[in-house]
Amino acid sequence: MSIDIIIYHNPDCGTSRNTLAMIRNSGIEPHVIEYLKTPPSRALLEELIARAAIAPRDLLREQGTPYGELGLGNPGLTDAELIDAMMVHPILINRPLVVSPLGVKLCRPSEAVLDLIPVGQRGAFAKEDGERIIGGDGQRIVQQ
Repeated sequence: MSIDIIIYHNPDCGTSRNTLAMIRNSGIEPHVIEYLKTPPSRALLEELIARAAIAPRDLLREQGTPYGELGLGNPGLTDAELIDAMMVHPILINRPLVVSPLGVKLCRPSEAVLDLIPVGQRGAFAKEDGERIIGGDGQRIVQQ
């Protein structure tokens, strides 16, 4: 069975790396799009935002971006203006954004991707920081 999953990925981001690793831990090799090298078109970005059922502001990344210098915290900016900024500065697009047959989601925290993977995990998984997410039985560990 072939399962088509796309991840809009930044290899410099730990959350993005963890998300990609969980997809691969399920036995799926996703289509990896390094969106800083190959940004989505405006139409695709608008479609992803709509399919994820979020507002453009929810996809904006503040840390390590020109968010402050561009005044993007201004609540009076329109969705179109926020998308304009993301098109000019793709670093403003938060990551990782994952597309699967089960939907589209900004996977923060990284384990949110588990809701988008239609098959189980093949084994244990721990995030880069050591936090265990999946046990040896392939089941999600419930954090308390």
